Amino acid sequence: MTQLLDLNEHLLLQRLRDGDASAFEILYNSYKTRLAANLFKLLKSWDQVEETLQELFVRVWQNRSRIDPDKSFQAYLYRIAINLVNDYYRKVASDRELVNKLWENVSALYTPETLQEQIRADEELMRTIEKLPERRMLVFKLCKLEGKSYAEVSKFLQISEAAVNDHITKANKFIFENYNKSLPIISLLMCTVLMEGV
Repeated sequence: MTQLLDLNEHLLLQRLRDGDASAFEILYNSYKTRLAANLFKLLKSWDQVEETLQELFVRVWQNRSRIDPDKSFQAYLYRIAINLVNDYYRKVASDRELVNKLWENVSALYTPETLQEQIRADEELMRTIEKLPERRMLVFKLCKLEGKSYAEVSKFLQISEAAVNDHITKANKFIFENYNKSLPIISLLMCTVLMEGV
């Protein structure tokens, strides 16, 4: 069944590359829902999701002649989506309040192993973390570097989960305000969230 689906998509991509609008519409309808759901996790605005999706598929249509039917179309779509979300973050980077909110939304989604490794390897980020108040730094390291849940940290430190959440929220805000390379970290998180659908 999977091979049949792959074959159908391969044919659709060939038709799309040749300028077939009906093939474009079929592919759009096949992917829009998954893309929208993952984009919403990052953008937190359906208006922004709609705008991003529109731009994404405009780019697909404009660049249709360069599409390779033998390569993953899904991966191609997610690569464009990641670039568009990155562009959005860059545009809002001058608005600290909005950036802080975006950081909270994204950083709360996952603590992937790749993010933990990048944080440990980034000396500047580690120096920023070391500037946090002692208890807040400990909570941040336990949650973000060791991957412990809020419940585990709450039990270990004998504080409420609400207090753990408060420490993480304030730590995120401090790090974003004092660490000028935060966007690559967010990009890494975005990639993790978007690629859920792959």
